[in-house]
Amino acid sequence: MKLSRKWLEQYMDLSGLDMNDVASAVTDAGFEVEEILPMSSGTNLVIGEVLTCVDHPDSDHLHLTTVDTGDGIRQIVCGAPNVAAGQKVIVALPGAKLPGGEIRSGSIRGQQSDGMICSLAELGVDKHSLTEEQLAGIEVLPADAPVGNTDPRGYLGLNDVVLDISLTPNRADCQAVWNMAAETAAILKRPAEFPEYEGAGNAGNDKETDLVISSTTEKCPSFLGKIIGSITIKESPKWMKELLRASGVHSINNVVDISNIVMLETGQPMHFYDLDALPASELICKDGLECEYTALDGITYSIQPEDLIITSAGKPVGIAGIMGGDDSKIEENTTRLLIEVATFDHVSIRNTARRLALNTEASVRYQRGIEPLAAKKALDRAVDLLIRYADAKDIEKTVVYGTDGYIPRTITCTLAEINGRLGTDFVLDEVMDVFKRLSLEPELDGDLITVHVPSTRQDLEGMADLSEEVIRMIGYDRLPSTLPLMEMTEGKLNPQQKQRRFIRTMLLENGLQDAVTYTLVSQAKNDNAILGRGNALELPVPLSEERRFIRRSILPSLLETLSYNLSRGNKNVSLFEISELTSDQGVDKHLAIVLNGNLESVRWLNQTLPTDFYTIKGLIEEMLIRLGIGENRIYFKENKTDTRHFHPGRSAEVYIGKDLIGITGEIHPLYAKENGIRQAVMAEIDLDKVLGTKKSKVRFSPVSKYPAVSRDLAFVVKKDVPAGKIVDVIKRSGKLDKEAVVRSVEVFDVYEGEHVADDEKSIALNMTFQSDRHTLDDAMITKVFNDIIDAIQKQCKAVLRSA
Repeated sequence: MKLSRKWLEQYMDLSGLDMNDVASAVTDAGFEVEEILPMSSGTNLVIGEVLTCVDHPDSDHLHLTTVDTGDGIRQIVCGAPNVAAGQKVIVALPGAKLPGGEIRSGSIRGQQSDGMICSLAELGVDKHSLTEEQLAGIEVLPADAPVGNTDPRGYLGLNDVVLDISLTPNRADCQAVWNMAAETAAILKRPAEFPEYEGAGNAGNDKETDLVISSTTEKCPSFLGKIIGSITIKESPKWMKELLRASGVHSINNVVDISNIVMLETGQPMHFYDLDALPASELICKDGLECEYTALDGITYSIQPEDLIITSAGKPVGIAGIMGGDDSKIEENTTRLLIEVATFDHVSIRNTARRLALNTEASVRYQRGIEPLAAKKALDRAVDLLIRYADAKDIEKTVVYGTDGYIPRTITCTLAEINGRLGTDFVLDEVMDVFKRLSLEPELDGDLITVHVPSTRQDLEGMADLSEEVIRMIGYDRLPSTLPLMEMTEGKLNPQQKQRRFIRTMLLENGLQDAVTYTLVSQAKNDNAILGRGNALELPVPLSEERRFIRRSILPSLLETLSYNLSRGNKNVSLFEISELTSDQGVDKHLAIVLNGNLESVRWLNQTLPTDFYTIKGLIEEMLIRLGIGENRIYFKENKTDTRHFHPGRSAEVYIGKDLIGITGEIHPLYAKENGIRQAVMAEIDLDKVLGTKKSKVRFSPVSKYPAVSRDLAFVVKKDVPAGKIVDVIKRSGKLDKEAVVRSVEVFDVYEGEHVADDEKSIALNMTFQSDRHTLDDAMITKVFNDIIDAIQKQCKAVLRSA
């Protein structure tokens, strides 16, 4: 398995790591890196232009050239037979260090030579990847190569490093670059993002097709075919050619290269046929044939009855799972395409490949095993790339024979079982983190951990396999050993760390999921920063436009994650993230929450807790109160700070005393549409202000042994008077002998309509009275009750409706 740095960097950020670090981490996790192979090497190189080229006066094979290197003209003696004036070439200047040694100025047969014109082989490029012409002479660059460019290796895409990884028999899934990259990301604890291609193969499904796809043998249980009615054969994009070269595959043209790149990405071999070269619009997999057949390599093979053959109109057109035919290959004049993606019996492919001595990239993958869903992934990805890079049009309906046979599996275990098997003392968070990083989607029910085995991981069958995953990801150095007894320094969390951990735990307890999103964001997300302070810091050389700025707000990233989940059928998504944000004014810590659907659901009781404004308001209140911030210090006021991202009538500013700490509420409909979301409630909280607020100790209060009394009140007030103001007045006024005897206030009705003026509303409240000192008699309650009525009438200009 060959994996290059450039290919990994398409999916994850490897900043701060060189390939030696990656190789070490991957090896420690059970994938032996046999070799770290630079695709080329050399220092002090430059692109030059050969101005003149004449025969050396004292040699029958050397040439005397003058070369413009951008900083002057140098005389260089060159022995390559293909050197000529007007060529753009790679020049190693004096002092350059190449795999063969250091280049120095000197005299060659009486003529001064100030450098060397290089071939790719002299730069250490694998000779097996070079043509005979390239091996015989210097490398001639395109006519538009920039003279004076000091990075010719980068210009040619040879500034890459390749890991040659030996896979164990049980990890056939890592034959696919995507799977190996996901594994590498999990090992390095770095987020990975893969191309979005799902469903691309559905293009044309609204069009009928006369294509016939079938199989007459049990050795081909699943077979997919699709006609692309119009394609353009041309040169492949630079990135594709570079990745193929790093994998040891020659670039041919865009269409053939797409079939190879998809096989490398997904691990699923596929074959493209020139539709016009086939005898019929038909592909049928058969065995039982005995014939001679000429494959793509031009060699004629003897086909035996046990071999699987792809046929069209009864004529062989490919050796199934191994190699296509010479008579239907993609040519420069190909305009129509037939895609074949199938599942074949690995034993049959192994026997045929061994007998024919044809160990192709496709046959090796079939022999080791392919994940059940790889065929659909490969078809989707191939159509996606053909549309983008081969101008694919007139796409017809996908024809499917058989089924993939995939049945989702789950495995259960407990932390005690894993620790018991490994002899370790891992905590639950460590084990759950491993399962999450490996995309096993762990669920915890009491002590029982249930993991959902991805289609790629057919090697996971039981608890023993899960324990192996845990130890190899956490590290074999964590296996217990006996150490000398010595003094240890106590490690502990500081107060702010404790509070952050408490907030995270509390939100997890309430059913939210802890998310980790990218620190680097696009211009659009930066422009939509919520509670963002200062100006964003821009990377001088960003990896892409999507990763240009260091973010000042978390919510835009969380909303993207919500949209991603909703678009894939995930419902009831409740997320939060705690992260540091950086701007030109410093570093801030924020908490963001996004809720969609139901926060809780008990189907057998037919009970749900919907996520609305009051749900997220309650979460914030509970968090602040449990941190030790008194309920009387927490205020929610009308949102006037941000009505672009929040619904102006269904959102609020959150205050601790006079300090604005955040905004919460329903997403603005227009902003929701921008993010591909129908409905969500969200909040962004300045965590630094919360953590820096002086807090009271959370103390235990015994339950009062005296009875409680409930009373109702209804007032008519102006519409602009918030119910919260009345609640505050009740709490401040509900005292008896300096003891607060109003234990709770609940608004249970707000009425507007008949018998109430147009600019007024009726608010009904329920109050509970209770003392910790004695039983409250009617006189005491009546006194407090009347005091409350008087205070409300004066401070809220209310009219008593009923009591």
